[in-house]
Amino acid sequence: MSVEKGRPGQSFDDFLDEQGTREETTERAVKRVIAFQLAEAMREQRVSKVEMADRLQTSRSQLDRLLDPDNDAVTLAVLMRAARAIGRDIKLELV
Repeated sequence: MSVEKGRPGQSFDDFLDEQGTREETTERAVKRVIAFQLAEAMREQRVSKVEMADRLQTSRSQLDRLLDPDNDAVTLAVLMRAARAIGRDIKLELV
């Protein structure tokens, strides 16, 4: 694996734009953060994976895919359902 070098003083966003990967990188980062926050909230509330799967009316293997930070196939609707199942909301905003 080679290391890409940018220009001195270049922002990370500029670098990602130059590489053509900004959108994909941002989407992956957001999904990873939400998956982490869902797992943390489950841990704080002592909600097991079995119980969470029951709340979502799905299987434990489906829940594992939802909580997998590398699984990019999870939709926003599913993430929002999972958040509501533990009494949370997902807040998105345009900046």
